[in-house]
Amino acid sequence: MHPDGASILSRFLMADVANRYPENLAGKYYVDNQCIDCDLCRETAPSNFGRNDDGGYSYVYKQPTTPEEEKLCKEAMEGCPVEAIGDNAS
Repeated sequence: MHPDGASILSRFLMADVANRYPENLAGKYYVDNQCIDCDLCRETAPSNFGRNDDGGYSYVYKQPTTPEEEKLCKEAMEGCPVEAIGDNAS
């Protein structure tokens, strides 16, 4: 366990704003280079997540602007199997 209570693995898997894909629209949410193109985020929040067909990964094409979109983006982030979605960007 890391001193702050997080395991080394979970710290490694957390989305990293430094590794976000350039297609992400500026704002709170982003997808980083850990994305495995599973489609979960695009199915959960299709108004906010799109797919780069050439690269085979998701990205945020629209930041949430309503409480419902915020809820769905958070749900997508929490459900991401590789923790490639972050919400700590600005």
